[in-house]
Amino acid sequence: MSSRSRSSSLSATSTATAATSAADSSTTTIILQDEHPAIKFDAEHDDARLDAAYDSKDLQDPTPENKSSPPPLPFLPKPNTDPNLVKWDGPDDPQNPQNWSFWYKWWITAVCTITTLNVTFASSAPSSSVPIIAHHFHVGREVGDLILSLFLIGYMLGPIFWGPGSELVGRRPIFIGTLAMYTIFHIGQACANNMTTLLVTRFICGFFAVAPLTNGIGVIADIWDPVSRGIATSMFASAVFLGPVLGPIVGSFITVSPLGWRWVFWVTMMFAGFCTLLALFFIPETFAPVLLAQKAKRLRKADPEKNKDLYAESERVSWAPMAVLERTIFRPFKMLFVEPILLLATIYLSVAYGVIYAMFQAIPVIFIRTRHFSISNDGLVFIGIGIGAVLATVVNLWFMRRYPSLLKEWYGFPPAEERLYSAMFGGPVLVIGILWLGWSGNYESVPWWVPALSTIFIGLAITLIFISFISYLVDTYLMYAASALAGHTIIRSATGAAFPLFTTQMFVNLGINWAATLLGGTALLLAPMPFLFYKYGARIRSKSSFAPCIDLKVAKFLEDEAAAVKGQQAV
Repeated sequence: MSSRSRSSSLSATSTATAATSAADSSTTTIILQDEHPAIKFDAEHDDARLDAAYDSKDLQDPTPENKSSPPPLPFLPKPNTDPNLVKWDGPDDPQNPQNWSFWYKWWITAVCTITTLNVTFASSAPSSSVPIIAHHFHVGREVGDLILSLFLIGYMLGPIFWGPGSELVGRRPIFIGTLAMYTIFHIGQACANNMTTLLVTRFICGFFAVAPLTNGIGVIADIWDPVSRGIATSMFASAVFLGPVLGPIVGSFITVSPLGWRWVFWVTMMFAGFCTLLALFFIPETFAPVLLAQKAKRLRKADPEKNKDLYAESERVSWAPMAVLERTIFRPFKMLFVEPILLLATIYLSVAYGVIYAMFQAIPVIFIRTRHFSISNDGLVFIGIGIGAVLATVVNLWFMRRYPSLLKEWYGFPPAEERLYSAMFGGPVLVIGILWLGWSGNYESVPWWVPALSTIFIGLAITLIFISFISYLVDTYLMYAASALAGHTIIRSATGAAFPLFTTQMFVNLGINWAATLLGGTALLLAPMPFLFYKYGARIRSKSSFAPCIDLKVAKFLEDEAAAVKGQQAV
């Protein structure tokens, strides 16, 4: 392969998780493994890749040993050969989650996807009820909009606790405990006698609800190898956006039914309880460091004298308060200030995330105020965003069709810019979708289905941008990906919480067309970002203090190797 093709790939090259973050994903140390291209890709150099991709201060996800490994590649550090370090019992160890059966892994993925659909559904389910709830409690519309915003503020704060928590006790306890608390606090919303009670319980629900969202992409990263993970991550990412779309649809019909707005919360609670039972019975522990720590404890207990020196990697990680704060708070915000890729990507994703929640106010203005739709019919318009989110998973898989071959070609570390193709397509589509919605929705004479169709493009674009940029950030920062996404998640959730507070006023006072032009113009300013990262991303990463840039070392190694072969042929 020519050096030119290598260089162009360097410039050119969403579990996550998806996410996770991720989606949202989007989380603290949970996302350490998400979209990590090293796990179980090439058994010859697995351990070395993991040492390259993880900081010694962070937990590692060990992969099967290879007893006949060749010498490690020069751009990777030597693997940990400590005989007392507890690892898997060979490459086919059945306790390793990545060795579980194909259909069992898909069943776990489906359960995680359903729980994610539930918690994102809850974020928007009351949106159609906000005017009625505000009237019931004799408060202004701005206070009513806090029903959505405070849930998202809970989303913002939750990952700080649930990320380290899953490292300490594992995925399963966090899943079950947070889902149970999230379910219980729906009672306070359904039975609230005043607005204060409703808002406080909404915030608490959001705080617990984000844990399944962030843990879900972590589970996907735990059980799937990088080649197979693409479909699972895409399916998970679609649920992240389908949930907020289904919320207004279901909520609007319940609100106008004889049941009334309180049953929006009762129905959501029933759905949440069902998901809690699913997690209780069907989500096992999947986090390898926790499983290996359990294994180390069993071995030490079985033979205290012989195995007293055995240890698991996670047992050597510091859980002192300052160490945890460094990983979850200090480092994420430091990276936001000093890493231009992270800062610019966070701005773009925050705006895109805000647009989704702005739709919960903008669409009622367009279809209820202007076109006199009923609340239930207005909720049906959101189906278009859901269709777009589902289509985005298919489109993203098409853009990523070359990724398995790139993994082999680049020794498990293809350039991060290979993840940007979906965002390159999604950016212009988002601009078109927003302007289409605003200018066709502004005039009552335009048939209703014309602005309604634009929502498909908005859902498609936002989902593609999310999958693409979250994957790009993970591949860029590798062992610091958790910190990068933690800071990103806090800013993104804060932006999402802010948009519902001013969207209605903006669309009423500026007019639908000009308010949409303002949003579309902002999206237009940000649309070139993936193209600029495509061209200059490798150069920017090479100057970063946090991006390991292993792909640049691979490129140098391959160029030297090609030059050596060419020299031998010349001789």
